[in-house]
Amino acid sequence: MKLNSIYGAKNLSILFLAIIFAAGCKKTPKGDTQIYPLPDPPGTYAKGADVSWVSEMEAGGKKFYNSAGIQQDLFKILSDKGINSIRLRVWVNPSSGWCNTADVLAKAKRAKAMNMRVLVDFHYSDTWADPGQQIKPADWVSQDITALKTSVYSHTVDVLTTLKNNKIIPEWVQVGNETNNGMLWEQGKASLSMKNFADLVLSGYNAVKSVNPSSKVIVHLSNGYDNSLFRWMFDGLKSNGAKWDVIGMSLYPSATDWATKNTQCLANMTDIISRYGSEIMICEIGMPVAEAAASKSFIADLLAKTKALPNQKGLGVFYWEPESYNSWNGYKLGAFDDTGKPTAALDAFLP
Repeated sequence: MKLNSIYGAKNLSILFLAIIFAAGCKKTPKGDTQIYPLPDPPGTYAKGADVSWVSEMEAGGKKFYNSAGIQQDLFKILSDKGINSIRLRVWVNPSSGWCNTADVLAKAKRAKAMNMRVLVDFHYSDTWADPGQQIKPADWVSQDITALKTSVYSHTVDVLTTLKNNKIIPEWVQVGNETNNGMLWEQGKASLSMKNFADLVLSGYNAVKSVNPSSKVIVHLSNGYDNSLFRWMFDGLKSNGAKWDVIGMSLYPSATDWATKNTQCLANMTDIISRYGSEIMICEIGMPVAEAAASKSFIADLLAKTKALPNQKGLGVFYWEPESYNSWNGYKLGAFDDTGKPTAALDAFLP
């Protein structure tokens, strides 16, 4: 071997080692060295997954496997599929304990260990909050709107402070979940009092900024294709003094209408940017697990549409509970098959 070839080989070895150490090495429980990717800087396009069920599924004996059938940690599997961000819902005082502050912290630590970014989704309820129900936490039931604003502020600060004390700063925070008609009904129902809902949103916004000024606050509605809903809500919030950084939306099309829904969603997003100047996050998507090919096409098209929005206003897309399989909790819109492996749908997130 020529001398310059030897030096060339040494230089390549040094370069390889530099890349490895730059990426970051950590020890697994078995003592093996695991190489983790560097975290994407804030503002990088988010390819995300809401995996709030993962701890409950694991406690129930569920295991997860990569595409080759090798059992792995869910966060590792998702990272290898191109997922760089994790969304976690938080409930106030759930009877089961799942999705309380401690559970959210445990999952956020796992995301941080994989150098994933975090979106925290406040439901302001002890259970599911969505367009059909926005039930006040049991401890808040008798509160008037003034007390509710204080409770929203305090709960938001408490959870985010717990995360911050563990060196976790969410890049995004949702103030409410799918609040098509407000939250904390009846006082916070938008159709009854847009002012009350706007005040609650502002209370949550101020709480987020008091703990982490860099976190972007999201107000999230479902039916991302419904422009009239978004205009009604955000015109009302704006005129009543609410603040937000990002407008979030959900989109759950079928295998036959996804192209139409994506086109309608694009029109809605374009109008939102023009009307409010807001950034956009697709906070939830899903499609029946049996429709993996259609789901992959749907996701790929939605990624392309959001990335092409003007002035990089499209921040990203999150799949809701892709890890659910065998109809976990009766949910059939995940992206893992009955053997616990990711379907082809998640390949849409690959680089």
